This record gives sequence, C-alpha cells and structure tokens, in this order.
Amino acid sequence: MLKGFKDFLMRGNVVELAVAVVIGTAFTAIVTAFTEGLIQPLINAIGGSDAANGLGFNLLSGNDSTFLDFGNVINAAINFVIIAAVVYFAFVLPLQKLQDRRKRGEEPGPAEPTDVELLTEIRDLLREQRVRD
Repeated sequence: MLKGFKDFLMRGNVVELAVAVVIGTAFTAIVTAFTEGLIQPLINAIGGSDAANGLGFNLLSGNDSTFLDFGNVINAAINFVIIAAVVYFAFVLPLQKLQDRRKRGEEPGPAEPTDVELLTEIRDLLREQRVRD
C-alpha cells in the first residue's frame, strides 16, 4: 500500500500539479497587488475609497484613493520570485534528480521486432507448414 502511494507521489504529473498550484497562488498575489495597487487607484480617481500610503504617488493631490502603490506590487513580485525559487530548489530539482537516478537504474526492455523481421518469421513459419503438409 505504501509503495503504491509512493509511486503515486513520484509521478511527474502530481508534482507538476502541486508546483502549478503554488506558482498559481503566488502569481495571484501579483495580479491582486497589480489591480489593487495600480488599477484600483485609477478607478478611484473617478470617486472612491481610502488607500494606504507607501511607495508611489497620488494622481490627485489630497485624494488618498488615487494613490498608485508601487511598493505593494514590488513586494508581491519579490514574494513570487522567492516562492518560485523555494519550490524549484526544494521540490522540483530534487525530484528530477531522483527520477533521473531511477531511470538510469532501469534496464531497457527487449527491442520490439521490426516489420521486416515479423514478415520474415511469418514467411518461414508458412514455409515450414507447407513442407509438413
């Protein structure tokens, strides 16, 4: 039972799916920061809500809802790069090396006969059958 579970986890598809979920989550943070930090203030310039001060500038003086927050976007990008690096170096790279070692230890199976070899064998069997009859 544990061997089957281990084989399931070691399949490339499961690991790739887990990596995709983690990277997708981190990328969602970038997109959210982009929309909340850059797009939302542009929309807020029409009339809007309060925004926190940080690295950026106000489109309209005295209106905090028009603040373009570049710091939030930069933080999300750094967060994404750090998460991607950790996932790659802690999970993907070691699993690739492990799978490469497993593949090196496997012996190739017998080669499949070619069409010519199969036809030659059929011809010889038919010839033997005619001789017996």
